[in-house]
Amino acid sequence: MAVVIVLAAVAFVLLTIVVSGVKIIRPYERGLVERLGKYHATVEPGLRLILPFIDRMVRVDMRERVVDVPPQEVITSDNVVVSVDAVVYYEATDPQRLVYNVVDFYLAVAKLAQTNLRNVVGDMQMDEALTSRDTINLKLRDILDDATDKWGTKVVRVEIQRIDPPADVVHAMHEQMKAERTRRATVTTADGERAAAIARAEGEKQAAILSAEGLREAAILEAQGQAEATRTAAEAEQFRRTAVAQGEADATRAVFDAIHESKPTNELIALKYIEALQVVANGKATKVFLPTEATALLGALGGMAELLQHEPAAANGSRKK
Repeated sequence: MAVVIVLAAVAFVLLTIVVSGVKIIRPYERGLVERLGKYHATVEPGLRLILPFIDRMVRVDMRERVVDVPPQEVITSDNVVVSVDAVVYYEATDPQRLVYNVVDFYLAVAKLAQTNLRNVVGDMQMDEALTSRDTINLKLRDILDDATDKWGTKVVRVEIQRIDPPADVVHAMHEQMKAERTRRATVTTADGERAAAIARAEGEKQAAILSAEGLREAAILEAQGQAEATRTAAEAEQFRRTAVAQGEADATRAVFDAIHESKPTNELIALKYIEALQVVANGKATKVFLPTEATALLGALGGMAELLQHEPAAANGSRKK
């Protein structure tokens, strides 16, 4: 019975030793194997066996992690005290250096971030610090990444959470912003009124131009109408005169043809000539100038006068008898 108990105890001890030598490494972990207090190897995820009491395994988490940097009171270059709060994101790249080169990585990176945060923000003015968070993030990330490289880590990014100026400065900033917005509103209103005045003036100018152009067009049309009416009247008068002259010419031609067809004597022509002279004299003229071509007519008139004188004498002689 005692032998069975001893064997069971020995088996249990052996099983415990064997189980203690079996290690399971998760996918996001790496294992550092130390043999007799000395670094032996770095093992990958999976089932791993080590020598109990001889080997020791240290697990290292390789996932990205975050370090919250406590708020820091920073004096800017224009002597304003601001409170800056940041966070640092990092991931392990070499588990051996992460374990053996630094005792407390979290404390070390937090203190390093605080120191460099004061240096970076301290070189800026307050307004620049408030509006240049991306610049601060990039500068601080480069500094921390270079400093933590020997610790087997990589600083992925740095984010500034808050930059809080003093209360009186915040109040002054609010007043400044309020005054600036009031100024912008006033300028906008003035610009609007100026634009409206310009638009009204342009409208009035355009209306005046259109009115003047309308009056000019009306005057031109009226002048063209009058000129057209005058031209039409002149053409009508010219047509009338032409028609009258044509009528008179036709009448004269008809009279002339009729006279030639009737074959008038010189005595008839002379008589008509005398009648025409009477019409020309109109009972008022004392002298009438005749053309030289009228000599033949005058001779006919003399013969007619003698004829007339002989006719009364003959008449008287007949009475005496």
